[in-house]
Amino acid sequence: MTLAAGESAPAPPVEAGMLPRPFEVRARRPELADCVTLEMAALDGGPLGFAPGQFTMLYAHGVGEVAISISGNPAETDTLVQTIRAVGAVSGALCGLTEGQRLGVRGPLGTAWPVERALGKHLMIVAGGLGLAPTRPIIYWALANRERLKGIEIVYGTRSPDQILYPQQLLGWSTTEGLRVGVTVDRAADDWTGRVGVVTDLVPAMLRDPAETVAMVCGPEIMMRFAAQALAAAGVPQDDIHLSLERNMKCGIGWCGHCQLGPHLLCRDGPVFPYPAVRDLMTVWEL
Repeated sequence: MTLAAGESAPAPPVEAGMLPRPFEVRARRPELADCVTLEMAALDGGPLGFAPGQFTMLYAHGVGEVAISISGNPAETDTLVQTIRAVGAVSGALCGLTEGQRLGVRGPLGTAWPVERALGKHLMIVAGGLGLAPTRPIIYWALANRERLKGIEIVYGTRSPDQILYPQQLLGWSTTEGLRVGVTVDRAADDWTGRVGVVTDLVPAMLRDPAETVAMVCGPEIMMRFAAQALAAAGVPQDDIHLSLERNMKCGIGWCGHCQLGPHLLCRDGPVFPYPAVRDLMTVWEL
């Protein structure tokens, strides 16, 4: 292309999903010692619709960006809610934001939990640790559609009682008609009156009709592997077991390769997968 004097070449097109939108923190709520929930609104005024299971890339100005699952209500498109644990420079900077401060947001990105598969069946959510955050949008959806479900079962496990995420919501859900909640911890002091044990031990006890159950699992990979095995062994069809594999995502659109698992780029092909698609990959050492 020949340019006339004074002309400049047109800017290359921006790859879809690469341009951050400006957001402002509207509320900040501490959850755990190293974990906060941010409620954010878009400064450009546009809505941010998302499906349960999707994530965004959050950009802390001058620091960098990181992939974080969306943990809010999918029916509320004017507010973006995300729970973040401070584990590095970027997530630490995001956790340090206060009301009125700004950040960049790319997304929503990734695949969604296939919630429609649960219509007319039992929906079981199995979450470990911070894995309750990516599954909370499923719970919001399920509560809005509970008359179309046979039942809703939440199985949640974490290391200790002081690491329980959203404790007041869990208590509220446990008293909601049509919803059953089981909580367990790996270890506890004498003042803990709840269950002690790994989350997979709760799965068979919470199942009502395995053949008519759709399960959605999120947490540490070893927990997901054993939870999926427990669900399958109890009779849940393997095609109705779904996992969220949120490992080491860097770019969010499948360019950098950091999140590769076998043939899959998790940010592009996932993070939500049916169990048969990743079952064998999850048993390969250091893959």
